[in-house]
Amino acid sequence: MRLRLSANAALLAALAAMIAACQSSPAPTGPDRAALPTMERVALGANACWFKSGDPAFAAYKLAPELNSFSGRPRILLVHKGSPEARPLLVVQAEGSPSHLQAFGPMMSEPVAGRIAADVNRWSGGNKACS
Repeated sequence: MRLRLSANAALLAALAAMIAACQSSPAPTGPDRAALPTMERVALGANACWFKSGDPAFAAYKLAPELNSFSGRPRILLVHKGSPEARPLLVVQAEGSPSHLQAFGPMMSEPVAGRIAADVNRWSGGNKACS
């Protein structure tokens, strides 16, 4: 009987140690999911992969980031290179924490829309790769 009590006590001690270890472990980390850091990642990806790379699908456009938004919706715009004051052809914005992404504008009705969506989703999650 005494052996059984000490075995149970040892089991309880081991279980308590495992629970304590789980409670003290930090939560898994990943990229910050708030709107601003998400859009910063998207802007960096778009700049590197669409513009600095010389991608022909985006050669006629210019990136206009508007990350300092007082509305809580940081965004990037794609505009015609020759007329940056014209209505944007693509708006990608995020809101909230975790962020909710939206992409809209005339370019989202063109064949490049699927690629835009895939790139934005990849970059927003922290993957820096180009397509």
